[in-house]
Amino acid sequence: MRPDSFQQEQQGLLQLVLGAPGGAAPPRWLSAGDAAQAGCLQRGLQAYRANGQALAERALAAAYPVLVQLVGEENFASLARHFWARHPPVCGDMACWGDLLGAFVGASAQLADEPCLADVAHLEWRMHLASSAADVSPDAATFARLATEDPARITLTLGAGVAWLASPYPVASIVNAHLTGSPSLQQAGQWLAEGRAEHVLVWRQGLRPRVRVSTAIEHRLLEMLMAGRSLLDALDNAHLPGDSGAVPFDFNAWLGEAVQTGLVMGVHSLPTTEGNT
Repeated sequence: MRPDSFQQEQQGLLQLVLGAPGGAAPPRWLSAGDAAQAGCLQRGLQAYRANGQALAERALAAAYPVLVQLVGEENFASLARHFWARHPPVCGDMACWGDLLGAFVGASAQLADEPCLADVAHLEWRMHLASSAADVSPDAATFARLATEDPARITLTLGAGVAWLASPYPVASIVNAHLTGSPSLQQAGQWLAEGRAEHVLVWRQGLRPRVRVSTAIEHRLLEMLMAGRSLLDALDNAHLPGDSGAVPFDFNAWLGEAVQTGLVMGVHSLPTTEGNT
């Protein structure tokens, strides 16, 4: 069989399994044989398709619990089935599948009246990744280096699963309202109606993903630290001219809270072969 023919056969089978409308022609081996064999194969495909869709719904619901609450279980089940058909899993671990749901929701005409849903999904996926991120061991003794070493040669060791999101919607408040009750659903809804934007910070404290409202300065600081910049560079460049009216950033106060909550785990040296510019 020619390689291109084999690929066409595979594509045809994939379309049948996914139940995609207007798909490729069925593989020749599936079209061959008697009616009983064809019927048995068709029932097998239907069962596989149903099981796959049910698995997709459970996997996505586990990763996106707030989105389930916002759109309703029935609508979410339909969304999951359509997403499964458009973006099927490419590996056996279903926990790794679903990263494209935020973009899929954002492009959905049916959900266009609720534009915040896409950012809620983007935030929930960051939380999902944080829950399984590699552990980072705390090293409290290294904080003494902040008082003794050149800040141009050291940087902060961040905790597990650190990520951020800048949204024109109060997505951190929406997610926390549904998961923790603080703020209240009423308060989060009011902020959404008022058009409140939020910078959002995600990380894992112990075994639990954490989400809180951040600031533009903290956002830039963490972004530079994650990029391997020195502490001096990160602090010097976290502030922009337009930040003059913002709440002053107190690094010492921020660091104390960051250490207590597991956002910062220690201090380490920058590689000596790299510049700090």
